[in-house]
Amino acid sequence: MTAATIVLVHGAFADASSWNGVIERLRAQGHSVIAAANPLRGLESDAAYIASVVDSVEGPCVLVGHSYGGSVITVAAEGKANVTALVYVAAFIPDENESALQLTDKYPGSTLGPNTRPASYPLSDGSTGTELYIRQDQFHRQFAADVPAATAELMAATQRPVALAALQQTATAAAWKSVSTFALLTTDDQNIPIEVQRFMAERAGADTVEISASHAVSVSEPQAVADLILRAVER
Repeated sequence: MTAATIVLVHGAFADASSWNGVIERLRAQGHSVIAAANPLRGLESDAAYIASVVDSVEGPCVLVGHSYGGSVITVAAEGKANVTALVYVAAFIPDENESALQLTDKYPGSTLGPNTRPASYPLSDGSTGTELYIRQDQFHRQFAADVPAATAELMAATQRPVALAALQQTATAAAWKSVSTFALLTTDDQNIPIEVQRFMAERAGADTVEISASHAVSVSEPQAVADLILRAVER
């Protein structure tokens, strides 16, 4: 049997390097890994891009999404016969017609809104869109409280903004309904309240692990993330 390729999809306010510690551990176990660059421009277009990455993989594939990346893999995996498992890491697990913002607000607790700043960016039709950054002076506390301060400062400076439209767009598919699903829940998360994470994971029937960690769990606890991914690969 061909070994699965693991495709890692980062979320908002992060980039593919946020998976570095996880990648090291997966590769040490002999697994092929791709950390895709999530465009963060719109759920439909982001999912189409990640679907194209999946199409480029020969053999089975395990899709892993962090944060907004969970919304992306939920749509991207629809109809992909080679996707054998979905792994959600402090991530959104939307049903059809649900957006990331709707799910964030389902239960109280997120402090993300007040700690972001908007910026304008040009669109291809000549108009402008709005994208969001986490304020650098709030990044450590908001996103990565259990990451060393020096590392969090680098993450804040290199964060990739997310288009507001991406967080507002609703999912057109929910691949978790037909694919084996795993979820790592972060109890100290300031972005996605733990009650929201538990609701989504339970609804999806996910094989679930809870850990005391911030939203940046792939950086602070890469072994725990890798362990769950390996469970999904070996299911």
